[in-house]
Amino acid sequence: MTRTTRLVILAVAVLLLGGVGAGAVLYTAHRSGMRDQQQANGPTVLAGTVSLRPTTGRRLLVRNLAWGPHRDEIATVPADDPQGPRTASAVKCLRFHAAAGTGICLQAVHGALEDTYRAVVLDSHLHELHRFPAAGIPTRARVSPSGHLVAWTVFISGDSYAGTDFSTRTAIVDTRTWAIDDNLETFHIVKDGRPYRAADTNIWGVTFADDARFYATLATGGQTYLVRGDIAARTLTTLHRNVECPSLSPDGTRIAYKKRVKGVSPDAPWRLYVLDLRTMKETATAEHRNIDDQALWATDSTLVYALPGDYGSDLWTVPADGSGSARRLMTSALAPAYLG
Repeated sequence: MTRTTRLVILAVAVLLLGGVGAGAVLYTAHRSGMRDQQQANGPTVLAGTVSLRPTTGRRLLVRNLAWGPHRDEIATVPADDPQGPRTASAVKCLRFHAAAGTGICLQAVHGALEDTYRAVVLDSHLHELHRFPAAGIPTRARVSPSGHLVAWTVFISGDSYAGTDFSTRTAIVDTRTWAIDDNLETFHIVKDGRPYRAADTNIWGVTFADDARFYATLATGGQTYLVRGDIAARTLTTLHRNVECPSLSPDGTRIAYKKRVKGVSPDAPWRLYVLDLRTMKETATAEHRNIDDQALWATDSTLVYALPGDYGSDLWTVPADGSGSARRLMTSALAPAYLG
């Protein structure tokens, strides 16, 4: 074999190896890009336009937790195809809710030394209308059926409801005037029919009946209570014990909530129940796992809630009347809101 032939063979080998290497790099980059768009066997998430007044049927909005460039953005899917491709909005929220063209988005503001938080009221195009400083870590958010009122709860100290060493702050804002009640603990409490005052009160988890009345959780004296709030009178009236994170049904007759049950781990104490507001009868749902969320009514008969998942949280659903069984609704999602 001549020297020239050997050089030609060497050059061809280098070219072939270079091609293989380049191909491997391109393949890896392609796979990485696919993972950015779609986690392994997970949902497809694409940038697009998201509206709080959908024109193409009923929609489900969530905080998208699928890994990739759109993680933590508010995304939407058709309500009847929750596992389908998601349209992401570019608006990032830690907690979110929406109704009647109004959204409430609780956000982190990352600083050099520490994070701060804010509550941002959004219009139907997810554009900012107004912002308020939030005093702690976001945990709950709700919008009234009319869109005129928004509420949020944050942890002032602590980061879990499971123990007793925590403090919350709950605020309500009127989006027509931007008037704010920034601490519902200043409302007058009527407990068991009598005026009540205590230094250890905590209020959290607002759910609106209308623009005048709401329900929430009151904690005091080592107990939790469902309270009915009157905005004009600035009162909170206890209705039932052992109720946390209430959620009012669309027909206004029942409250879904998490209830502490006996005989389970104190680190996982809650089960999902439904309370009939007329009879005060409690019904346990078929979801037997620990629920640390404010459930949402998808319909008058169905609940949606978050449970831990591979990428943060998944959404699950269960009938509200105690029948059936729980099933997974969406992977990698949190903070649902149904619109349309």
